Amino acid sequence: MMFSLWGNFDYEYLLNLSCYIEQDIMRTMSNCTQYTLFPDVDDVRKSSKATSSTFTDNMKLPVHRWYRYSAGFSAAWVESLIREVKSSSPCDTRVLDPFAGSGTTLLAAEDAAVKSCGIEAHPFISRIAQAKLLRSSGVDRFRKFAARILQNAVDLKPETEHYPPLIHKCYSAQSLDRLDVLRRAVEFHQNDSAEWQLVWLALVSSLRISSYVNTAQWQYILPNKQKKCHLDPFHAFNKNIEMFSRDMRISQMKTNEYPAELLNTDARTCVGVPDSYATLVITSPPYPNNYDYADATRLEMSFFGDIINWGDLQSKIRSRLIRSCSQHVPQKAVDLQAVLASDELEPIRKEITQVCEKLAEIRLTKGGRKTYHLMVACYFFDLSKTWQALRRVCDSPSRLCFVVGDSAPYGVYVPVIEWLGALAMAAGFKAWRFDKTRDRNVKWKNRKHRVPLCEGRLWVDG
Repeated sequence: MMFSLWGNFDYEYLLNLSCYIEQDIMRTMSNCTQYTLFPDVDDVRKSSKATSSTFTDNMKLPVHRWYRYSAGFSAAWVESLIREVKSSSPCDTRVLDPFAGSGTTLLAAEDAAVKSCGIEAHPFISRIAQAKLLRSSGVDRFRKFAARILQNAVDLKPETEHYPPLIHKCYSAQSLDRLDVLRRAVEFHQNDSAEWQLVWLALVSSLRISSYVNTAQWQYILPNKQKKCHLDPFHAFNKNIEMFSRDMRISQMKTNEYPAELLNTDARTCVGVPDSYATLVITSPPYPNNYDYADATRLEMSFFGDIINWGDLQSKIRSRLIRSCSQHVPQKAVDLQAVLASDELEPIRKEITQVCEKLAEIRLTKGGRKTYHLMVACYFFDLSKTWQALRRVCDSPSRLCFVVGDSAPYGVYVPVIEWLGALAMAAGFKAWRFDKTRDRNVKWKNRKHRVPLCEGRLWVDG
């Protein structure tokens, strides 16, 4: 029996959906030379000048756009760099991204036909990247599996009482009913198949466009602010299935000679990556700017039950990540003097001690009293460990590119580029240089401090 809450979503609609998708795909692909809905990498590179520090252009590219990861960077720039390096050593290019995020570098490496490996410590983001890497899977199997999920969903009775308050704040009752039965249908059919992981991602990518609450810059959820437009969850899910199907077919027009490998481990150890593996490292580590990567996925993880409350973010997510925000380092959780006295910080000990002492003093005059002094010390301790791990897994010679930016918590300037360069040299790398790509924090309106900052590419030779 069908429940009235589904409105116009009936079985005929669901059964016709797959036929509609297939017909639309075939119409599009029948004249692929005129297909411009998804520009290729060259077109995106020309239009954006291939800037490395933005994910925006990725939303024009197949597969990359399946999940908007605001901390990502340009896939067009990554692929361009890989092809440039590959042209000088076509048989010996192996790419590593120790902060793989949603898989931008790995997908670009596949498109450039080189071997690649990535590390992503955030368990939820790692699952997203892994699903995107399944783009070469059978489209027909994926679509049939999605249709079965939809058919199962409409037969379920919603059970929404167990969702945490955040979820109830972000959805209307009807939207949450539909999301609930979709989730339960997906979980009922859970297995290790590629089609299941892709359908799971289609549901993940439906969550934000189905919510009537707004999203702040960099993915934070704002339950008290509403946006003008949002989609019905079934419609959002169906649109994602259609988009995934199209993108998979487009991607499969290229030969995927070297499937990327993704590890849900820690960049500070690079466990699972063989010694001397990488000839090219392309990555963007977290910036020490107090952005909470755990909180950025709180909506999705709360919906799926991966976390129940704020404390779960600390124990299940933040404890795995580079300590780049004050939420990672509660006052009593870190022995500042022990961190500053560590061998890892010896190359920058004098300078970082002065900055941390100044931050510790200033925080006492601030209402929030954020532990930026602990964050800065722990951030560079963690990045020092990362450089040491990278020295083990990088070949000689090798080339590394970090997309990084400097920082000024509480208006105290932190020379991120210079300190990272010093730590890289201490780990055994040969030389470093920095190419600035843009200025940051120069539009002073509504800024907490007026310290000019920049972003760019830290190049390291190994």
